[in-house]
Amino acid sequence: MDYKFTSRSEDDTRELAENIESEKFPGMVICLIGELGSGKTAFVKGFAASLGLKEDITSPTFNIVKEYEDGEMPLFHMDVYRLEETDETIGFNDYFKTNGVTIIEWADMIEDKLPDERLEIKFKVIDENTRVLVLTPYGQSYEDVVNSVL
Repeated sequence: MDYKFTSRSEDDTRELAENIESEKFPGMVICLIGELGSGKTAFVKGFAASLGLKEDITSPTFNIVKEYEDGEMPLFHMDVYRLEETDETIGFNDYFKTNGVTIIEWADMIEDKLPDERLEIKFKVIDENTRVLVLTPYGQSYEDVVNSVL
């Protein structure tokens, strides 16, 4: 089942991320899908701030993965936009089985590598400030998260 959330500002997007962070669990995987400038990194910033991370969160476009270990729980922030199709060196499954949270920007580009259970969030740009976020939980744990925050 899909759930919709309308964000009328970057603050709304960050607040949703903060609410999801409050329901976090080890091994959580959040998949973000949307065009450039749709709010994916703003979501990650809100999530990271709620974890207590002090570092400036930027999209790891050229690094593929940034690891943040100094919060309540480790955060693994991936941006797979520039990932080569044949690149198997990332070790996605290793990240998905950690005691932290993995958030993947452009997750639709590695759909065949994603775990069966995950939270998918599609960002649809409506206008300069408004976004519709479609949340699709895969698995009961993610269904519970979405029901708790919406």
